[in-house]
Amino acid sequence: MTQVELDVRNLSVARGGVPVLEGLSFTLKAGEVLVLRGPNGSGKTTLLRTLAGLQPPLAGEISQPPEAIAYGAHADGLKATLSVAENLAFWAAVHGLRDIGPALDHFNLRSLASRAAQNLSAGQKRRLGLARLLVTGRPIWLLDEPTVSLDAASVGLFADAVRAHVADGGAALIATHIDLGLEARVFDVTPFKPDPETGLRTRSAFDEALT
Repeated sequence: MTQVELDVRNLSVARGGVPVLEGLSFTLKAGEVLVLRGPNGSGKTTLLRTLAGLQPPLAGEISQPPEAIAYGAHADGLKATLSVAENLAFWAAVHGLRDIGPALDHFNLRSLASRAAQNLSAGQKRRLGLARLLVTGRPIWLLDEPTVSLDAASVGLFADAVRAHVADGGAALIATHIDLGLEARVFDVTPFKPDPETGLRTRSAFDEALT
């Protein structure tokens, strides 16, 4: 895997044309996990969508092109009538890869390989959605509440996948409210919200405490 870093400088992002975060700057290096924190509605999803190239920023710079990024959103992004294996094979082909075996095995999907995605439970669909990350070959993972619908065992599988990814030179930026047991820096977006009266953010802070 090519080692890259995501460099963000003085970034401002908006939702529905309204600024929600301003003046964000951080660097995510190869081999690192950065956890986004902040209350619901604070702008975490908007930030991730902007970094993934799904919407333009209001201002600032993002160093990495979207082609280096795999984005995992709230939706699982599955084709309902295709089987588990066919879903993974489709995404592997999109990214020029062929071997879906490791993805099936890591997320305990081998026994479900022939089952249509529409017949999976919510947790199984989430595992399949996350398994797609393993067939992208992309070094930077941007993940928005990736553990929704997962039981404790499946959360452990996901955390193990992130550990393996960063150990191989990848990087992960994860918006989550739970402790995944990962060695990670924490970035709280709350200080970067504009003041509703002045339109300017009142302070800035970057909590780099290890969790």
